[in-house]
Amino acid sequence: MTTVFEEKNIAKAIMRVGLPAMLGQLTTLIYNIADTFFFFFTKEPAMIAAVTLCTPILLIIMSVAAVFGMGGNSVIARLLGEDRKQEVGKTLNFCVYAMTIAGIVILAAGFLFMEPIAGLSGADAENMAYTCDYLRYIFLGAPFIIISNGVIHLLRSIGFIKESTIGLALGNCVNIVFDFIFIVLWDWGTAGAALATSFGFFCSTVYYLACMIRAGRRGNPLIALSVRQFAPNGKMVGSVVRIGIPGALITVLLSVSNIVLNNFIGIYGSDAVAAYGIAYKIDMVPIMLSVGLSQGVAPLIGYHYGAGNRDRLSQTMKLSMIYGVILGAVFLAVFWLSGRQLTGLFLHDEALVSQAGYFLRVLALSAPMVGIINMATSYFQALGIAAKSLLITLLRNIVLFVPAVLLLNRLWKMDGVIAAQPAVEAILAVICVAMYLRDRGARKETPPGR
Repeated sequence: MTTVFEEKNIAKAIMRVGLPAMLGQLTTLIYNIADTFFFFFTKEPAMIAAVTLCTPILLIIMSVAAVFGMGGNSVIARLLGEDRKQEVGKTLNFCVYAMTIAGIVILAAGFLFMEPIAGLSGADAENMAYTCDYLRYIFLGAPFIIISNGVIHLLRSIGFIKESTIGLALGNCVNIVFDFIFIVLWDWGTAGAALATSFGFFCSTVYYLACMIRAGRRGNPLIALSVRQFAPNGKMVGSVVRIGIPGALITVLLSVSNIVLNNFIGIYGSDAVAAYGIAYKIDMVPIMLSVGLSQGVAPLIGYHYGAGNRDRLSQTMKLSMIYGVILGAVFLAVFWLSGRQLTGLFLHDEALVSQAGYFLRVLALSAPMVGIINMATSYFQALGIAAKSLLITLLRNIVLFVPAVLLLNRLWKMDGVIAAQPAVEAILAVICVAMYLRDRGARKETPPGR
């Protein structure tokens, strides 16, 4: 059987790498939505608001994984395309050990500065206790959150698609089961939700490490975990971090933009934050499926680039963008037709259900554009062009987004704040297409693989 990198049919290759990654992201979405669904039984909007406020902090922790996971993914895929397999093993080992150290540091820092972090996220007197309860167990699980979220990218880069998907699904299923136990049966509230999350990531980490150890014992030179293989050099570290930091900033700046948005919505009350939290989580379905597609395809793009296959690289990007737009359009239609019914699954109060349904329809306007933006970002990351992927991230979450929130809030109050996301992403999708076409045109003037 041919490896996914050798697959002749481009559409089939995209499906082989994209569908498992999308499935993994889907299980992540299910566990995120499960947290909120189980809080439905508590009839306490302040708990939903607390989890909404903590989401950016969790994303920031995950961003550390992106430094070494997404950075290593890009470097490893290009090394494989260039047939430099010995360097692949050394790069993978460095990334795994670096993530472990980073997780321990974040655990300690989180416990030392928990209340200031909760305050910065937008917590007030009504939900501060719930927010700290959630953060306590998230910081406790930080090493496993980072390793699990980083290793999945490393496994995809060497063609371990099935293993990466199984581990992600395993962790999320464990999370959902313990969400029900801790929140519904034992009434542990936000602390229970966070503990279930951390335990899920612990289980997926154990699975990933077991897969890697087993593959190493079977003689796979790409994946042998060993302290003796931990021999980072300046060039290796620089290559990983140069790509990984923009990848991490995607998550960090997404968190920053969410914190900005939460603080503006918080002006209109805790109920508004809860309604937005529900709409945002449902709207994350097409967003994260698009992320799964783009992340799954990224190693394929990096491999074709390293091997100098310009035509296959171009076809892969074209088809992936088309698939992303179609996916977003389908969800836009679903959310416009059934927005109120979907939000009603998570809220009791009729006014909140109506408000959340309206928020969801507005947020969904950006769904078709997300496929273009995410694929363009993954394209530049896979090719090692850190500056352009960072530029897209800065435009999306800071340069365009913050002024849009300020301006639209002044013009249309809360309606304007919610409309900021689709407005920004419509503009950014056009910019991303222009950046990609310009880069593709420039590469026609240079030798393959350069």
